Amino acid sequence: MAEKNFGHLGANFQLSLIKEMIEDKKFSATIIEVMDSHYFDGPYFRYIVQQMKELYTQYGWIPDYETLRQRIMQENDKTTSFTVHMDTLKSIQDHVVSGSEYIKDTAMNFCKQQVLKRELKTVEKIIEDGNFEDYKKIEKIVQDALQVGVHSDDVRDAFFDVRSVLEKDSRVPIPLGIPGLDNLLKGGLAIGEFGVVLAPTGVGKTTFLTVAANSAYNSGKNVLQIFFEDNIGSILKKHYAIWTGLSPDDQLENPDDVVEVVAEMEARSKGGLKLLKYPSGTITVSDIKSKIRKLKTEGFNVDMLIIDYVDCLIGEKTGFGEEWKGEGSIMRGLEAMTSEFDIAIWVATQGNRDSIASEVVTTDQMGGSIKKAQIGHVVISIGKTLEQKEHRLGTMTLLKSRIGPDGIVFQNCRFDNEYLNIDTETQNTLLGYGEDKVKAKADRIQEVRRLAAERKENERLEKLKKQGKLEPSTTFEDIVHGTPPPIVPDPDRKIIPPDPEPLPDPVTPDPTPVTPDPISAQMKKMISEEDRKKRVAELRKAPKELINNNNN
Repeated sequence: MAEKNFGHLGANFQLSLIKEMIEDKKFSATIIEVMDSHYFDGPYFRYIVQQMKELYTQYGWIPDYETLRQRIMQENDKTTSFTVHMDTLKSIQDHVVSGSEYIKDTAMNFCKQQVLKRELKTVEKIIEDGNFEDYKKIEKIVQDALQVGVHSDDVRDAFFDVRSVLEKDSRVPIPLGIPGLDNLLKGGLAIGEFGVVLAPTGVGKTTFLTVAANSAYNSGKNVLQIFFEDNIGSILKKHYAIWTGLSPDDQLENPDDVVEVVAEMEARSKGGLKLLKYPSGTITVSDIKSKIRKLKTEGFNVDMLIIDYVDCLIGEKTGFGEEWKGEGSIMRGLEAMTSEFDIAIWVATQGNRDSIASEVVTTDQMGGSIKKAQIGHVVISIGKTLEQKEHRLGTMTLLKSRIGPDGIVFQNCRFDNEYLNIDTETQNTLLGYGEDKVKAKADRIQEVRRLAAERKENERLEKLKKQGKLEPSTTFEDIVHGTPPPIVPDPDRKIIPPDPEPLPDPVTPDPTPVTPDPISAQMKKMISEEDRKKRVAELRKAPKELINNNNN
């Protein structure tokens, strides 16, 4: 019975596998040593794989398409085989891979089985010879076979080349165009890093990602912006709004100005900006990889990938009811792309229902799998209350950062979805934000109590005024600050002038001076003062008791 090879999986599988081996250097370095050209069906696939193995053995690196073309030209010298081999290589390069992870996993498992099958034959022969002292040898053979496809290239000795670790950081950040966040991220999200934006629906995920894409382009980077729910015209107008300062509606009335500014921005930047719309729920991580490789063959090397939003992707092999498990796999695949393609990636994800009314959105309000937050190097949330939406404000929070400090809140920052203007002038910590909320609540309670006390006292004063016991001009402030209210005279009291007294007879003045009685004058003064104090105390008594009761 003939042994199975990749031929039983079809030509499409073999094309995809060879393409992955040429383009995914890390995967190729893992599998090429255990790969045999005879695992492929047909002489032309075998020829390409054999050339790859020989070049890898000789030079220690995986050849690219151009190197393989030169090798074919060198060995075949314009013969018929030359034409067939060149056509085969072109077919591999132009082939669109579907299900990348499945292809690589299947190929690796097949090669491991072949190695294990071969080594088990050796073990079987040792056992048949009956030499029990060779048990350690058998154990080593099996262990080595099981280690096929496992490399230690990424293992680093902690004591190796310490000085190189202390050299200036070679990190290459790409600015977001939002100063507050760029400062905390030490210049922005860098090549090889993965950022996640969390926000409920309708808050500003697309605004944030478009600002990030626009800033990266303005910095001279090549940007691929993928989206699912907006149309291309809408996203283009958002970019035009950033460059021109005109809203999408105003752009229609000033087309000449828009064309002029956009042309100027194109000439000014050394980068490129490409937009790509996909239907939601139909695209996998492998599809995005294939598109990036295709763009690379066309001379467009992506520096930053924007995905709006990750919830619209589907997993490679997601079973029924395993959507959350698939989300973790998708995020792992995207994170791996940062090192595979040397790019920075920003993705957005939806918040759950609890996040809709939250001013500060936290990771526990993330919809779906929490792995989306765990995998991201940077996680930023956006929240808006109805009042903030009305005033074009928002609250951004740096929830997680492997780059620098996190837990920073930008409260009530400018967040304009129409003009795509995001400005972070103030910042706070999550702890400080919580303390401010508690203080604001306490101040509000105190203010409500004060207003209630003032309202009740005003009602009491109005009642006294109607009774004629206070002047109409008397206010609550007069009572609080201790200004004695004027006494209202009794309107029913009739004032009868006294009868005129007869003029006294002239009296010769006594030369002896009359001394007033000091005791009598002091008593009169004390009586008058005591009466006034009692009256004021009566009027003050009620408001003081009311205020004290409210404070208690």
